[in-house]
Amino acid sequence: MAKVSTITSGPIYSTIFKLAWPIIASMVLSTALSIVDYFWVGYLGTPEQDAVTSSTIVSWTLFSTISIVVTGITAMVSRAVGSEDLNWAEYVSRQGMQMAIGVGIILAIAGYFMAPPILKFLKTSDQVFLLAVPYLRIFFISMFFHLIAEALGAIFRADGDTTSPTIAYAAATVLNIILDPLFIFGWGPFPKLGVTGAAVASMIAIAVTMLIMIAMLLRNKLEFSVAGWYRTRPDFKTIFRIGRIGLPIYLQNITFTMVYWFLIQIVHDFGEAAGAAMGIGNRLESLSYMTAFGFSIAASTLVGQNLGAKNPERASKCAWGSIWIISIETFVISILFLVFPRQIADIFSDDPAAIAIATDYLIILGLSQVFMGIEIVLEGAFSGAGDTVPPMSVSIPGSLLRLPIAWYMAYHMDFGVNGVWWSLTITSFLKAILMMIWFKRGNWKKKVL
Repeated sequence: MAKVSTITSGPIYSTIFKLAWPIIASMVLSTALSIVDYFWVGYLGTPEQDAVTSSTIVSWTLFSTISIVVTGITAMVSRAVGSEDLNWAEYVSRQGMQMAIGVGIILAIAGYFMAPPILKFLKTSDQVFLLAVPYLRIFFISMFFHLIAEALGAIFRADGDTTSPTIAYAAATVLNIILDPLFIFGWGPFPKLGVTGAAVASMIAIAVTMLIMIAMLLRNKLEFSVAGWYRTRPDFKTIFRIGRIGLPIYLQNITFTMVYWFLIQIVHDFGEAAGAAMGIGNRLESLSYMTAFGFSIAASTLVGQNLGAKNPERASKCAWGSIWIISIETFVISILFLVFPRQIADIFSDDPAAIAIATDYLIILGLSQVFMGIEIVLEGAFSGAGDTVPPMSVSIPGSLLRLPIAWYMAYHMDFGVNGVWWSLTITSFLKAILMMIWFKRGNWKKKVL
């Protein structure tokens, strides 16, 4: 694993890759899982695919909530490790775990009862509603395991170990891919659950992820001990500090996802095929997202530990190095979307209408992948510094701007559902440019946690 001596000194680009590649590998497997989910559900029909798409929008909202815990843990623990204050890193980690458990319980209980009204709000058809309610309820229950697993992953990564959580997620993802068709189609002794089967498989897999990471903790994989965190008395002052750092990122992420709640209503006005196409596009766009997220985590760890080591200039070089790398990689993905959109969409659907809409979606999004990557990496760099207000200040207005652009282009400029896709591309460009300008000012280097 990349430890403090590597992160705070030595070659920058090789260190970035050492931190990023395990995360990207786990994201590749996670995306493969999502694509496999959609692939198998596609055999059930277009309404079933739309049920998964509608539930995905809700799942994004839940993962936004996770950022309250993960962002604060990453910033505070990486800063402590960089300054070699391992006692404080241990204490913050234990409080972060307590926070994760509490938030996980609240989400699981509240989400179970809120699933039906949420899907009604998204204007799902009656058939899609019946399919999506059990799927979404199971996903809400699994959030308890998600919160603990993500908090543990944040602790490992803040310590400079991006490999251990990747191993855990990789093992669980392979398990999920195996379980998917078994529960969806009822192969062998397994019950035939249809769309619900995909959610059951995912819940089992994320519970396994959590258990693997707990086992790694017990084997002393960290530089400090977090063993006994479940017996630690909550320190609400420290928990508040974790939440205060993570809150701006949560607000920007929740705004981003809530905008999609309204965008999908516009999409559903153009039929179930448009909803299915959106699901295809979202899953393929995750190719760019997972790559960017890997370098975002790398940038967060590098910035946090170098600021803790009183080396802000190296922190800056690490952040800009991550931006250059992600720009090149997302450019390659853009070319694939622009050159082979129909061939890619054809893999995931037999519905000619869904394929045609998804083809346009990929072409339009192909124009913005580089900018999306830059935005995500800079969000990680700001988060590593604990300076989470700037990305929030750019992201929230940028995300909200998508609604009037989508509405006007879809209904008043006769772009149809393509107006929604154009709103995503236009705002991704604007947000990336503004965030680069703000980061270059360098005020994040002076942030005190």
